[in-house]
Amino acid sequence: MKKLLVALFCIALWGLIAALPAGWSRFAPPAAHAHGFVPDTIPQTIVSQVCTNCHNDRRLLGNLSLERFVVETAHLEAETAEKMIRKLRAGMMPPPGIRRPPAEDLLELALTLEARVDAAAADRPDPGARSFQRLNRAEYERSIRALLGLEVDASAFLPNETISAGFDNIADVQNLSATLLEGYLTAASEISRVALGDLSLTPSETEYEVSRYAEQRQHVPGTPIGTRGGIAVVHNFVADGDYVFRLAFQHESTGNFFGQTTPFDEQVELSIDGERVALIDIDRWMHRQDPNGVQVETEPTHVTAGPHRVAAAFIKRFDGPIEDLVSPHEWSLADKKIGYSHGITVVAHLRDLTVRGPFGVTGISETPTRARILTCRPEAGDPEAEARCAREIVERLARQAYRRPVDAGDIDPLMALYEAGTGDGGFEVGVRTVLQGILASPDFIFRFEEPPAGEAGDAADGLYRIAPIDLASRLSFFLWGMPPDDGLVEAARTGGLSDEAGVETQVRRMLAHPEAEGLASRFAAQWLRLQDLDNVHPDALRFPDFYEQLADDMRRETELLFEHLVREDRSLFELLTADYTFVNERLARHYGISGVAGTHFRKVAYPDESRRGVLGHGSILTSTSHANRTSPVLRGKWVMEVLLGTPPPPPPPDVPDLEATEEAEEGRFLTVRERLEMHRASPACRSCHRVIDPLGLALENFDVTGAHRINDSGRAIDPSGELYDGTPLSGPADLRTALLSRRESLARTFTENLMAYALGRRVEYFDMPTIRQITRRAEAEDYRMSAFILGVAQSPAFLMSRSGAVVEQGIEQPDAGNGN
Repeated sequence: MKKLLVALFCIALWGLIAALPAGWSRFAPPAAHAHGFVPDTIPQTIVSQVCTNCHNDRRLLGNLSLERFVVETAHLEAETAEKMIRKLRAGMMPPPGIRRPPAEDLLELALTLEARVDAAAADRPDPGARSFQRLNRAEYERSIRALLGLEVDASAFLPNETISAGFDNIADVQNLSATLLEGYLTAASEISRVALGDLSLTPSETEYEVSRYAEQRQHVPGTPIGTRGGIAVVHNFVADGDYVFRLAFQHESTGNFFGQTTPFDEQVELSIDGERVALIDIDRWMHRQDPNGVQVETEPTHVTAGPHRVAAAFIKRFDGPIEDLVSPHEWSLADKKIGYSHGITVVAHLRDLTVRGPFGVTGISETPTRARILTCRPEAGDPEAEARCAREIVERLARQAYRRPVDAGDIDPLMALYEAGTGDGGFEVGVRTVLQGILASPDFIFRFEEPPAGEAGDAADGLYRIAPIDLASRLSFFLWGMPPDDGLVEAARTGGLSDEAGVETQVRRMLAHPEAEGLASRFAAQWLRLQDLDNVHPDALRFPDFYEQLADDMRRETELLFEHLVREDRSLFELLTADYTFVNERLARHYGISGVAGTHFRKVAYPDESRRGVLGHGSILTSTSHANRTSPVLRGKWVMEVLLGTPPPPPPPDVPDLEATEEAEEGRFLTVRERLEMHRASPACRSCHRVIDPLGLALENFDVTGAHRINDSGRAIDPSGELYDGTPLSGPADLRTALLSRRESLARTFTENLMAYALGRRVEYFDMPTIRQITRRAEAEDYRMSAFILGVAQSPAFLMSRSGAVVEQGIEQPDAGNGN
């Protein structure tokens, strides 16, 4: 059966790729707005007398020469012109130390370049093109949930995604490999069995790990009240039968059970759907070298098929303050060495939970997923009725999974799989085999976009308008990160997506839907680099109050702020200026905000001006730090790259990093600022660090974990500096003001990232006229979030496509930069 699925997969994939039409149709997009161009000597004089001092044939700084660049014909060198516009708008050219022409003259140069390029783009628009996309991990999970109502972990089947332009959905880096295809086939097999059950399944194990960085003295959501620590998961049981649960505990480096000196006996409770099924006494003298190690097992427990919440947690024996030989700290596992020390209160910690089974299968109980799939139930022994019912089920599942109408060419091969499956085990096995085939199909895994049937296209420029059903998928994966719902599919079928008004109606409906949180958890999280938070684990000896749940709260805070701006249609710039945030009790305590109790998040006002917007969020401040110290370089690089869209160049070769500088001098530890000043004393480092460092030093009053501080290594923090254009900075407030004076750069950078995510391709130089058009529209609407989102959804790049190769190199892509 697996060989048959592999063969069908490859044949279908090859056929769909080969069938993509060569004919395209012309679709005229709205002309881009452009400033009227009037020849002037000032822009050309700046280029000839200022820019060429560095960008000439001899020095070639930035691998760019402007000796033969003519402003009046900038549209003929649009890619170079866009590089110039980007730097001019951010105020980064000319660089520090070079005589700067008046600001109004530099602005005139930028406006003149934009006018020439935009006017040419209006006459010959280029919406760009991309190859087909495949479902990445997050989209795969959401697609399975939409189709079957099942929560699955795609990381158990699929390898890590390749990140390009900051996002995991960029089509031309979504390479196919044997490992990836095997992962999709394995996922199809496993998920189909979980969805409908399998009486013939042999026992297997599933392990759920508790993070080493998690705090386990407090209650864990999903576990019974009156417990502490542990884990709660939703496990999909494949069949009715007996299951064994194994619980492993943390131990210290010599193998002793962590929590050996706890002044009371510990018990761990296992519950299923909130009902206790086992209560186990813990032997504190367990050792890693024991026959069973530092773990216990339950007796076989009967569980019915379907998703059930399984929780393993410790009975909570005490609450309130404790008296120890050391001051209390938040992270309960900050130091495993103290797990067998007297005078320090430590408790047992769960390391992982393993579910093994089923044993003695007795049947398959009804589940919500089975009811969702088996919408008809034919009488056993009536092959014709079974075939009719199966075809009805197959047509519905295929239509939903493929995100388009289906015909006999789609259904007949699936019915062949049904016939093969019924021979192995009857009606349900046949349906399960079909489901496996659907989930392994290229039509489910890949998002193909074909020109509407019957359109011959225009060979002159190869432009065509996206078919309505494909546009529905573009919108849904853009705004929700999942397949289109019935309303969107119906709009595509009835012509509701054929004009701007129809697109706007659907976009506004979708933004009001709960699934629009995908813009925050998918787009905003990647744009703001929140995934980097997973890679930073502050030094436990210096920051013992930082742990995984706090990091999760920090990430959620930033997502909730962005989600709030979208739902309330607020200004983009509130990301920087918001005098409020979203916190629970744990995060509020970390920030020093009083009057917040409980685990739920709520909107609160900041008590003072030390924090505003994302520049005061722990998620940003921690992810741009090292484990044992802050990093003005990483924070400055984040501002340049994420907010201004002007990433710094990588450091020169053979330049030592900051760790190579002395940590102490004359009997005292040096501050981060002092060490940076020593580091940039080298001429090879100075030119970049004088641009990067002031941006990061303005945030030095926040430590590695984002907590406010006034000292570093015993000396008062000095956050002062001078921006690359001479603007003085003395802290976060000045940094915000300086950034907000560059609203055009901020808005364009945001639009670039939003468009890259929406299109599933990198933004190229020929997209910049469209981006400027969107930001001008947003400016007229007070930079409201809906203006940006609608601008992208109604842009030619989103509504249209072009045949031909995808441009490989964009205007300037983020690089590794400087890691200091």
